[in-house]
Amino acid sequence: MDAPTTTSADNGTSGGGGDWFTPRKIPTPVPDTDAGAPDSTAEGRRPATIRPVGRPGPAPEAPAHTTPGSTGSATGSPGPGGPDQGREHPDAVSTPVPLAAQHAPAPSAASGPATVPPSGPAPTALTPTPFVSTVAPPRTPPVQRVPAQEHAPVSPSTQGTTAPAEEGSPDALLIRRTMAEVAPVADKVTSYFYALLFVRHPDLRSLFPAAMDTQRDRLLRALLTAAEHIDNKDVLVDYLQKLGRGHRKYGTRPEHYPAVGECLIGALSKYAAGVWNAEMEAAWIRAYTTISQVMIDAAAADELRAPAWWYAEIVTHDLRTPDVAVVTVRPDQPYPFLAGQYTSVETPWWPRIWRHYSFASAPRSDGLLSFHVKAVPAGWVSNALVHRARPGDIIRLGPPAGSMTVDHTTDNGLLCLGGGTGIAPIKALVEDVAEHGDRRSVEVFYGARTDHDLYDIDTMLRLQQTHPWLSVRAIIDQQAHLQLPDAIRTYGPWDEFDAYLSGPPGMIRSGVDALRDIGIPSDRIRHDSVEELVAAGS
Repeated sequence: MDAPTTTSADNGTSGGGGDWFTPRKIPTPVPDTDAGAPDSTAEGRRPATIRPVGRPGPAPEAPAHTTPGSTGSATGSPGPGGPDQGREHPDAVSTPVPLAAQHAPAPSAASGPATVPPSGPAPTALTPTPFVSTVAPPRTPPVQRVPAQEHAPVSPSTQGTTAPAEEGSPDALLIRRTMAEVAPVADKVTSYFYALLFVRHPDLRSLFPAAMDTQRDRLLRALLTAAEHIDNKDVLVDYLQKLGRGHRKYGTRPEHYPAVGECLIGALSKYAAGVWNAEMEAAWIRAYTTISQVMIDAAAADELRAPAWWYAEIVTHDLRTPDVAVVTVRPDQPYPFLAGQYTSVETPWWPRIWRHYSFASAPRSDGLLSFHVKAVPAGWVSNALVHRARPGDIIRLGPPAGSMTVDHTTDNGLLCLGGGTGIAPIKALVEDVAEHGDRRSVEVFYGARTDHDLYDIDTMLRLQQTHPWLSVRAIIDQQAHLQLPDAIRTYGPWDEFDAYLSGPPGMIRSGVDALRDIGIPSDRIRHDSVEELVAAGS
C-alpha cells in the first residue's frame, strides 16, 4: 500500500498492469521517485499554461473506433450492456472517471494532430477571480451531488426576449454563451473531447475503463458544471475540492490537467464556432486554470492526511437473498468514516470501474466495514460482489464521502426512510445514535416491494428491542398498496424531526416531496444524490 504522501498511483493502481489483485499479500510500499512527480512546492503544483488548440483547418471528426462509449454512432450513445446503476451510488462528484496515467510521458507529436508549444496567452491568476454574483444552475445535468429538493433551473435560453439581462462577471457571461451554443450537440462535444484527448495523449487511454458508456460524460460534465459556477465561490470551491480529492485514487497528478484543458477548449471551440472568439477562449482558459488549481491544491492537502485508496480483504460474504449480499471487509490500515457516509469500491474483476456503496454500520472497534450489495441487471461491480466475490478476495476502497450524517448538536428526532438496500446507512445511523448515548426518538420506515425483500428486518427488530427510543415499521408495497413515502403521512407529527432518506432515486424524490408537504423544511432533509446515478466522483 502506498504511503499517504505518495503522489502517484504506481504501486497497485488499476491500469498499471492489471494484476494488483492477484497476490493475497499486500504489495510492499515503493517510494515514488518518478521524474514526473509533482514538485512539493506550491509552484510545483501549478498546472502548465493551457495551449490554445491550433485550428488551421477543419479538425478531423473522431473515428468510430476511437470514440469511447460508442459503437460506431456519431453520438457515442451508451449501449445496453453498460455498468449497472441500482444501489451502486453515483461515482460523481464523488466518482469521476480517471484523468491520468501512472507514468505519463510527454505527448509525442507523432501520436496525433500537431500541437503548438505552450506559448499562447498565459492564464491569469491561478486563484478564483472575484465572485460578484451567483451563476444560474447548469443547463446540462450536473455530476455533482445536487439535492433533489432544489427547484429545477430555468435556462436563460428559454426566457423571452424581454427578460432582464443576465447578471454575472464578463467571464461567466461568455461561458454561459458557450454552453447555450453547445447544448444541442452535447453528445458530439463529449465524443470529440475524448477523441482529442486520446489522439493527442494516447498514454491516457489505457487508464480509462475499457467500456466508457456510463462514464464517458462524467469528466466533461464535471468541468462544464464547474465552469458555469465560476462566479459562485461557495459552490465552486466545495465541489472542486471534493472532485480533486476523489481523483487521487485514479493517480491524477498536476501535470495531467493541461492536457484535459487543451482538449476541453478544442472541443468547445469546434462546436461553438459560431460564437467563439479570442475573448471567449481567454475566459475559458481563466476558468479552467481556476478549476484545475482548486482541484490540485485540494488533492495536495488531502495527500498529507490520507492515502489515495485502501486495500481491503473480504472476510465474510453473507448471501441474504439470491441477489443481495452483505459483504464485510478488513481494510489494510485504519479507515476513518462517519455513519451515513459511503465509499467507492473497485473489484479485481473490473479494473478502473468504481461504484459507490454505503457503510452498513457505524465505525466498529475491530475496524471491519460492511456493505449491502444488490446485484442489478448488467451491473458489473454489483454482480461481481454478489455472485463472484469470496472471503480472501482483495478489493480497493476510495475515500469516504457523503453528508447524510447525524447532527449530534441537536435534540431533534430522526425520521429515517430506507428502501431496499438503502436500509444499510439507516442502520448505521441508528447505531451511531446508540453509541453516543442519545435517547432521541428515531422512527425508521423500512420499505420493500415484497416481504422477501426485507432481508435485514430481523436485525432492525433486534435493535428496536434493545433501544426503547427506536421504532421500526416495515412498509411492503404489495401488501399495503402504499409506497414508502406516502406511508409517513399517516404518522407523525414530524415537526421536531430531521429526515434521512436512502434508497432508489424514485423513492428519494417522492420522499422529499412528501416530507416537504408535511412541513419539514428542506434544510432538515438529508439524502445522497438522486440524479441519474452518475457522479460527484467517483
